[in-house]
Amino acid sequence: MALIISRKILRKINTKHNVTREEVEQCFMNRAGPYLTDEREQHATGTGAPTLWFIGETDTGRLLKIVFVLEREHRNLYLRTAFQPTTKQEEDYFDTISA
Repeated sequence: MALIISRKILRKINTKHNVTREEVEQCFMNRAGPYLTDEREQHATGTGAPTLWFIGETDTGRLLKIVFVLEREHRNLYLRTAFQPTTKQEEDYFDTISA
């Protein structure tokens, strides 16, 4: 499975959210919970593939919300964004996975 991050997305997560590609990769490697589906219509991909997300931890203990699309045919992960989650997002994620 390959992680695909466009130049535009990489520039955005670097400048707006101070997140590096390496941190995103670490979150995927360190992921302890499931992927959740973003059901909101405004976040639909238009391709039929769902927008997925999870909160993961970097090797330095930083929590990040990772949002991506899984393209199943070629098993590629296309990053949409990555950023520090709000307290509410953290609570929602960890409440969902512990239920």
